[in-house]
Amino acid sequence: MESVEKKIEQAIRRRPKGSIFFADDFSKYGSPEAIRKSLERLHNKEKITRLAHGIYTKPKESKYLGAVMPSAEEVAEAITKRDKIRTVPTGNYALNALGLSPQIPMKIVLLTDGSPRELKIGKRTINFKKSTPNNLLAKGKISRLVIQALKEIGKEKIDEREEKKIIELLKSENIQDLKHDINLAPAWIRKIMNKAILND
Repeated sequence: MESVEKKIEQAIRRRPKGSIFFADDFSKYGSPEAIRKSLERLHNKEKITRLAHGIYTKPKESKYLGAVMPSAEEVAEAITKRDKIRTVPTGNYALNALGLSPQIPMKIVLLTDGSPRELKIGKRTINFKKSTPNNLLAKGKISRLVIQALKEIGKEKIDEREEKKIIELLKSENIQDLKHDINLAPAWIRKIMNKAILND
């Protein structure tokens, strides 16, 4: 009979390089303890790499860089999908995602309706922060980032260049999603977001 480790190794072999997987993904192969030990052994044999507690990857290989690990953003996305939770990027992470700040944040803060937790991925941190449902109702991929980015910049500090860039970005948002999300924003942010519809 095949060991739990062998079954897990075969399942991982079928996955593309760069995949992120969780200990729970292999629950059909054995007890939580047997799975944990098998993943630990595969990690020690360098067949997989441990990213955080219970989170692993099969790294991509680069001719120049060697093993290429998934980014903290990719790990956050994988957790969001696995747990079927809603998340909204905030602060510097939202600014960077929109191209309003070149700075890659060392700490990713995501508002969520899931459980609050903090993970360390390499030198970076992912912080899932419990939030009220109102903060998670935005539908548009761009408009939900815009609301959080503008909150981070602040009403008095936004300059003309930033406002112009935000309006341009919002023009590529789905119009129905944009109209829906405008109604969720504070009054001063609503005024800016409305310009993307008026200037269209």
